[in-house]
Amino acid sequence: MNILFVCSRNQWRSPTAETLFRRQPGIQVRSGGTSPRARHTVSAQDIAWADIIMVMENKHKSRLQAAFPAALTHKKIVVLDIADDYRYMDAELVVLLQQSVAPYLP
Repeated sequence: MNILFVCSRNQWRSPTAETLFRRQPGIQVRSGGTSPRARHTVSAQDIAWADIIMVMENKHKSRLQAAFPAALTHKKIVVLDIADDYRYMDAELVVLLQQSVAPYLP
């Protein structure tokens, strides 16, 4: 299973998720951001690669749908509802991600 984690600037939330689940058996992970100033801006190739896309907030889902309408036609997008209140690998963020992502893992 290929999971793409998405936040705005690919600075704290999605890279934390990528780091957390990188060594999880049976999955491959990537992260990206919706902002043009993101460390890695989500591309059409990222969307095509992903089996499931996990976004931190509804606005990220909306931005992806606006940018990649055709590519997202048959893609599952999960909104994790994790606000931009945390730094990279913040202990509370780690717990939130583990709880939110676990139900979708194989």
